[in-house]
Amino acid sequence: MENQTSEDIVISSDKSLLDLDRIHAVLASAYWSKGIPREVVERAIQGSLCFGVYKAGAQIGFARVITDHATFAYLADVFIVEEEKQRGYGKALIAHITEALGRLRLRRTLLATADAHGLYRQYGFTPLEKPDNFMEINVKEIYQQGKAGTS
Repeated sequence: MENQTSEDIVISSDKSLLDLDRIHAVLASAYWSKGIPREVVERAIQGSLCFGVYKAGAQIGFARVITDHATFAYLADVFIVEEEKQRGYGKALIAHITEALGRLRLRRTLLATADAHGLYRQYGFTPLEKPDNFMEINVKEIYQQGKAGTS
């Protein structure tokens, strides 16, 4: 996946450019991953297709896609840092990702969001056609629990 540059930002899938400290700081305070350990963020990045958003060389956004590159993808951990929101960078990021995934010709791409439905609708995402077909194992507050075998 190549880099995309606009007049203000660069979007890149080069993992060597990622600012792990910044990504971890944002994700550890996000509603969907509160308290996530840095080690878990690092493992998630290793196993995912990642996109960084950079402005003047500093990382201001991130998203990762869990995918087999053939049939399925799950878009996760999407953010633009608070001080850069409302400038179109989130739209640029999602446009870049949906274009990249479109080239893979996947059968299904999923995501979950509590508050950005309007953004994702602009790029073709819709509510589940058959939500009763989907099931989950959802371990609530997993990052607030101790490690297995500890008290």
